Amino acid sequence: MRTRLRIIAAQPRLALGALITLLLASGAVVGSGADFTASSANPTNTFAAGTLSIVNSQEGQAVLSASDLRPGEAARTGVVDIRNSGSLDGAFTLVRGAVSNSDAGNPLDAKLNVTVVDCGTFSGGNAPSCDGGDPVRYTGTLAAMGTSSLGTYAAGAEHRYRFEVALDGSAGNAYQGGSATVEFDFEAS
Repeated sequence: MRTRLRIIAAQPRLALGALITLLLASGAVVGSGADFTASSANPTNTFAAGTLSIVNSQEGQAVLSASDLRPGEAARTGVVDIRNSGSLDGAFTLVRGAVSNSDAGNPLDAKLNVTVVDCGTFSGGNAPSCDGGDPVRYTGTLAAMGTSSLGTYAAGAEHRYRFEVALDGSAGNAYQGGSATVEFDFEAS
């Protein structure tokens, strides 16, 4: 053994090379040892789109039909219930469709004063009262009416709306016998 130590001491480069080889060999043995591993999975992730749909209590029918209107007379009324039957909240609007007047020279829609009142939401299946003090969603002539915001309905929320129409007191003889028809559309997005 003394002979080996003398040889190593006499040749330091050989000793250093042997030491480096020994260190690399021990690093390879330690580095190739077994590692711990673990895994976890979350299978069957499912995604579905919500729905936004409307139930209209007067679907396919007029909310309000008024005949024999007299200038300056009290307004005629009609009600409609609109429900968000979908699973998502939605921004609801009321859109006046194209108006058809019987007399293009004296269009009646310019003399029809329209008011749309939001009577409120149903509570436990009970309809809200339209007794007054409710928010007005539109007031003006039928001719000027466009799109009116009705606010955001939560999923399942149902509102009652009262439509009022009156012939303006300024409607003269030229408007006698005139008529106008229109479609009201409720939309949600």
